[in-house]
Amino acid sequence: MDSCDAFAAAVREGIKEVDECPYYLPQEPPAVTQPCGSCALEAAYTGADVTNAPYDFIITAFPGEPSARKIVLPFRPDLVERLGITKGDIVTGRPTGAGCPVQHVIKVLEADPMSGLITGHVVGPAFARGNDNVIDLRHYHMIGFEGVANVVRRTPEFSLRMPFLPGVCMMHRTHTGVVNMIMQKSYGLHVRVEGVVIL
Repeated sequence: MDSCDAFAAAVREGIKEVDECPYYLPQEPPAVTQPCGSCALEAAYTGADVTNAPYDFIITAFPGEPSARKIVLPFRPDLVERLGITKGDIVTGRPTGAGCPVQHVIKVLEADPMSGLITGHVVGPAFARGNDNVIDLRHYHMIGFEGVANVVRRTPEFSLRMPFLPGVCMMHRTHTGVVNMIMQKSYGLHVRVEGVVIL
């Protein structure tokens, strides 16, 4: 299948089964679930990644947003100012500093020309295909994630380095990071995690 949408359509037509999705993990209730990108399927979370490394919580999207917010820093932070990167732009690149082999496509929410920090949503490769206005950063440092914490094993604790899973991680690998903000909101536990390393 070329995309999650195509796979979901094949499931609806009876051509494919949900458990054929490489990102779907069968689980006994209670399962923490989150919509799988733009498709109608849900990903299940067991508390351990594909290598069986445990994680304490999943960082998911704020209400009305497509994914958790990702904070990145290009290896050349001056590119934000030089290329005029701003809200609404689509940038691509690979978080080489964390050793991730997957190129990410990010829709920019904010780009700070002074620090070079870019905050945005991981939106998937379809946003970059056939788009001549995509800005290729090539490589960047993965600084942090911000979103809603869905607790699986342990509630995030301020100032601790904790294992977590970004809700849209294509590798389904546990990350660790320092929890540097926690706020209880009406929609759940708002967290920001920085100093991210992939286990």
